[in-house]
Amino acid sequence: MTHPRTPRVVGLDLSMTATGIAWCDNTTYTVTSKTTGDHRLLAIVSEVARAVDGRSVDLVVIEDLPTHAKSAGITGMVHGAVRAYLLRVGTPYALAAPASLKKYATGKGNCGKPEMAVAAYKRLGRELADDNQVDALWLRAAGLDHLGHPLADMPKTHRAALDAVRWPADITA
Repeated sequence: MTHPRTPRVVGLDLSMTATGIAWCDNTTYTVTSKTTGDHRLLAIVSEVARAVDGRSVDLVVIEDLPTHAKSAGITGMVHGAVRAYLLRVGTPYALAAPASLKKYATGKGNCGKPEMAVAAYKRLGRELADDNQVDALWLRAAGLDHLGHPLADMPKTHRAALDAVRWPADITA
């Protein structure tokens, strides 16, 4: 669907220790929690709810788990909790593989965190507090670009990475 207004897109870089969120208004935030163990899941979902609830969010873009970690680990628990919440409230989400996100941001699917931050500064004019916020902002940028509202003029080689993202069927450019 083509949006006459700028779509409301949230980017999420999920982690048990430091989750990056890029809000619809383009601000970024890192969720940390003093709680321990599984109680952190509740704190993360609560912060995701703050970013999504009552804001008529069109799309959430989540950095997917690396291929080698699809069914394992603590980060998988965070993904499950957040995805279950998004399903429950009816907010569509897309999963972007780390290599696709890196290629979209820098043109290289195997770049490091510093290159992602430099690309955010050069292309988006943003210097961010940490790599969690950098990834979240690029996830938001990818979602907006997919919906026809890019945050920056991205080269075709970078934009080709959007084809590898698993976009919800009812959310199209």
